[in-house]
Formats: sequence, structure tokens, C-alpha cells
Amino acid sequence: MAHYAIGDVQGCRAALENLLDTIAFDPAQDRLYFAGDLVARGPDSLGTLRLIHALGAAADTVLGNHDLHLIAAHHGLATLKAKDGTLPILDASDRTALMTWLQARPLLIELPDVAAQPHVLCHAGWLPGWTPAQARDHAQEVEVALRGADALSYLANMYGNEPAIWRDDLAGVTRLRAITNVFTRMRLLHADGALDFLHKDSPNTAPSGLKPWYAADLRALGNTRIIFGHWAAILGITHQPQCIALDTGCVWGNHLTAYRLEDGRRFHSRPGLR
Repeated sequence: MAHYAIGDVQGCRAALENLLDTIAFDPAQDRLYFAGDLVARGPDSLGTLRLIHALGAAADTVLGNHDLHLIAAHHGLATLKAKDGTLPILDASDRTALMTWLQARPLLIELPDVAAQPHVLCHAGWLPGWTPAQARDHAQEVEVALRGADALSYLANMYGNEPAIWRDDLAGVTRLRAITNVFTRMRLLHADGALDFLHKDSPNTAPSGLKPWYAADLRALGNTRIIFGHWAAILGITHQPQCIALDTGCVWGNHLTAYRLEDGRRFHSRPGLR
């Protein structure tokens, strides 16, 4: 039995199928954990969603920003862009089953204890200063809202860049928005800890005063390691011992990456497959 974390698929079903062949994935024994953004921008978001959903207990995923946007559109609270290739999902005969499953996914997964140290999975990152227990609790706040009677209120109010700075006394929809932005949109931080939502390219070209969240003080993590996606511009390299970046830009013509928890080995799909 092996456990794999997999980076952003973004509708690249052919690359995912090739990667599963590469790792000789056996759904009867192995387990897959996806870093979110299953859909958008690739050629087959519907097929990707169907493939992962059909794996049942053999696969799980955290929610990414594109996944949340699709959920909002499913409920009529957002508009999908034709270029993202997700419109066929809303016309699919199995739309309700797929979207019910997706909406029940978490923001944070504490991965099985099969490595030398604990690993957690989220889409974009982890706010420096949050302990593992705090991050788990904050993620669950959003998960409860997304699965509860007030889900539509949450989805209608999740968009926006404010508040950019986390405070423990945030409440209501602004608190949920701040948590959502950390887990699904965060890349760079200002010196005061505020999230920056403008720069999406390589951190090497970031304006002065900004630094990647993973380059901040992560001592609150203890010995926990974070696995994340979201940022193809860093091409899977963070140079930080506590962070493992898995978005290797498959949708942009590179490859899809799987990280085996048991030994830290990385596996890749054939480049250019989408």
C-alpha cells in the first residue's frame, strides 16, 4: 500500500491517467490525495472530476480556488469563463452527484502517519504563526459553513481581498473569507503579514517588500510538513525543509507530479500531456 499526494490537475485528465500508470496505482490498496484545483484551464475538467470521483475511498482532495468557484457557479452565484473549460460540468447528467461530492471536500487534510514526520495537505498554503491545531480548526470553520444550511451565504460572500491581514477576532463572513483566502489563494505576504493578491509569477520577480508565505517564520508548525499546490511559477521547488510544492505546471505544458509519502520519492507524468 502506498500513499501519494498529487499536484494541481486542472482538467488535464490525460496527464493524470499517465501518472497513475507510472506509479502503477492500485485503487484496491493505494491512496491518492489531491492538492486541489482539479478543474479549470485544462481540456477535460469533466472527465477529470468523473475519474477522481469514481475512485471512491481511494482518493480525496482539498478544495482549491477553481474548485470553489465551480461550486459557486453550480449554485448560480458565479459565472464560469468559457476559457476555463468547466462549462460542460454544468451540463453533465451526473452534475448533481459530482458537485455534491466536491462541495463536501475539506480545505485541509492531515495525511496518514506513514512518514517520519506528520504531513498536511492544503491548496495554497498555511499562514505563518498558525499551529497545526489552529489551522485544522480554521479549516473546519469553512468546511462546516460549506456543508451546512448557510452554504449559499458563505459562497456568495467568499469573494474579495479583504481582510488581507488575519486577526483572531474576525467574525462572520469576513472571517470565513480570510480563512478561505489563506488556504486557497495565498502566495506572497507583505512585511506586516498582509496577503498580496496581485503578483502571481515567480517569487524571484516579486516587488520589494513581498516574500513567499513559505519563506516566513514557520516555527509554529513544529515538525509538521506542508504539501501544497496552487503556484506553478515556483515549479515545485521551495528550498524550505517544511514545505513541499507540487504544482509543476501540467496545464502549461510541463508535467503532473505525485509525491509518495512513504519515502519522499517524486513521480511525473510525461511532459506535454494535458
